[in-house]
Amino acid sequence: MVDRLNYRIEVTGPVEGRFAEILTPAALDFLAKLDNTFAGRRRELLDARRVRREELQSGEKPLGFLPETRSIRDDESWHVAPTAPGLEDRRVEITGPTDRKMTVNALNSGAKVWLADFEDATSPTWHNVIDGQLNLYDAIRRNIDFTTDAGKRYTIGDEPATIVARPRGWHLVEKHIRIDGRPVSASLVDFGLFVFHNARQLVARGVGPYFYLPKLENHLEARLWNDVFLLAQRELGIPRGTIRATVLIETITAAFEMDEILYELREHAAGLNAGRWDYIFSMIKNFAAHGADFVLPDRAQVTMTVPFMRAYTELLVRTCHRRRAHAIGGMAAFIPSKDPEINATAIEKVRADKEREAGDGFDGSWVAHPGLVPVCREVFDGVLGGWPNQLGKLREDVHVTAEDLLDVASAGGEVTEAGVRANINVALRYVDAWLRGTGAAAIHHLMEDAATAEIARCQIWQWIRNGTKLEDGTALTRELAVEFLDDELASVRAELGTGNRLDDAYEIFTETALGEKLPSFLTTGAYARYLTDAR
Repeated sequence: MVDRLNYRIEVTGPVEGRFAEILTPAALDFLAKLDNTFAGRRRELLDARRVRREELQSGEKPLGFLPETRSIRDDESWHVAPTAPGLEDRRVEITGPTDRKMTVNALNSGAKVWLADFEDATSPTWHNVIDGQLNLYDAIRRNIDFTTDAGKRYTIGDEPATIVARPRGWHLVEKHIRIDGRPVSASLVDFGLFVFHNARQLVARGVGPYFYLPKLENHLEARLWNDVFLLAQRELGIPRGTIRATVLIETITAAFEMDEILYELREHAAGLNAGRWDYIFSMIKNFAAHGADFVLPDRAQVTMTVPFMRAYTELLVRTCHRRRAHAIGGMAAFIPSKDPEINATAIEKVRADKEREAGDGFDGSWVAHPGLVPVCREVFDGVLGGWPNQLGKLREDVHVTAEDLLDVASAGGEVTEAGVRANINVALRYVDAWLRGTGAAAIHHLMEDAATAEIARCQIWQWIRNGTKLEDGTALTRELAVEFLDDELASVRAELGTGNRLDDAYEIFTETALGEKLPSFLTTGAYARYLTDAR
């Protein structure tokens, strides 16, 4: 605990190993400056989120493009800042948590960019949060290696990927760092520690501190980030505009404010990304009580080709390129398998997905595993040729209305018992892994993160609330869902054996999928009780 003239900074997590190199007095003072400046606005924006969600859930205020910002959308003259060094070519981006093994593997993967993830791919234990900062600190200084259990040592190659860090969202706090007794914004902890320790080093290397911004719901939240960047640059003495940010459009409300989000961040904006799973989760969360027209089929059937998802991605490309910002496609989550048949089928699906994105004008796309980098690169190489991006592809043929973005009924499909069970199964497995400290979990040949648990359990909630009928005509009730839940728990337990957190995962699933309300599993009482060393 450190007392300053006007505030008290307290670190309640253990300062073990090299953690003191990150949690320096100067770094903590920098965090305090950020949090003291912006804590009030952050709380106001989170309150506004809740009000807007209640309006949407009740139907009191329909969702549409904002009339008060129409001049920004109609003005053709403004563009985002010129592309920053190291971000000119983003044809393949790999995502993953910031543990030491992933850091080395991602930087050596052949991808152009590594999304170093403190958010959905990281279980935010105190150890994971600070150890991740140390790993990035070492990587930026080319002072990192990794040795396998077999004794093979890996170091960073000559052409590592550009690091783009993803902090946690505005809605989360880091309970292990407190100012005057209150926990600090997790967004500001992840951003602040990274930029404080690494910004000058990155600038000296000819690049800059770059970020992915998750879970934004409107342009006012982007404005807050822009003001954070301005303050950080002044405090650190680096040129204005050095920081660059790519925003994930993964909420339905943000989809209606893409132009406005880029406008607020225009001197720091690098692009937008289509965060598909969280986007579908946001759709359900905001419209789950609106009846059958907003009930989605099995998760596997909600592909990027269904009309409302296609409208969202095409609008994203048009908006980005009109403003000279990069448009980055969604995740290919497949993990290469030793089974050649599984591999062949999955790789073809990945290829088709990337071909659609490249054909639509995206400048690059995400993969979750180094084994998928060659497939994604080959597809985008074939479209880009010698060009680093497709910013010149303006997609003036795209005209998307509010009705197009909200046309959930166009997804078609059906809800099946297999789909219900699959959601329960993957949610149990993922939350179990997350509670044991793993935020990116290999499940059924896919790399799953927190977005998987969110969409899987909220679909169950929506289907129960609407009395959705399965393919045999049986309505999904809470009682039937519990029956499936018990079956899947027994099946997963038999496979995983001992040493797991399945009972805790069961309680969290019950609380967040089978209750009257639809909370995030990150904010449940069970979460607070069981993940004892997190946030």
